[in-house]
Amino acid sequence: MTAKTTRLPIHPVVRKFAEAINTGDRASFRELLARDAVMTDDGNPHDPAAWADREIFNANGHFDVCREDPGGLGMIVTYRNDTWGTMSTRWDFTVRGGKISRFDTGQV
Repeated sequence: MTAKTTRLPIHPVVRKFAEAINTGDRASFRELLARDAVMTDDGNPHDPAAWADREIFNANGHFDVCREDPGGLGMIVTYRNDTWGTMSTRWDFTVRGGKISRFDTGQV
């Protein structure tokens, strides 16, 4: 039996974001965010660090790309965590100066 390989984003900053999620590396995740980063989940604004603690790091989140837009800043992801299970989600990123200044996610 062959193990499933997780597909990661092509954009280098977003790839590091996904790797931090998948390895549970909270410090690297926070380092990737701009100081004034903003995010939404299903259109609702949240504090990125508090949201990530709840939805990713305290719930064993996992990020697996299904499809990417050209440039790798928008994608459909199979996202899984211990709270909500597995779901198809859309993720869109804004990257400035090597940091994520905005990300938006929600179910599709």
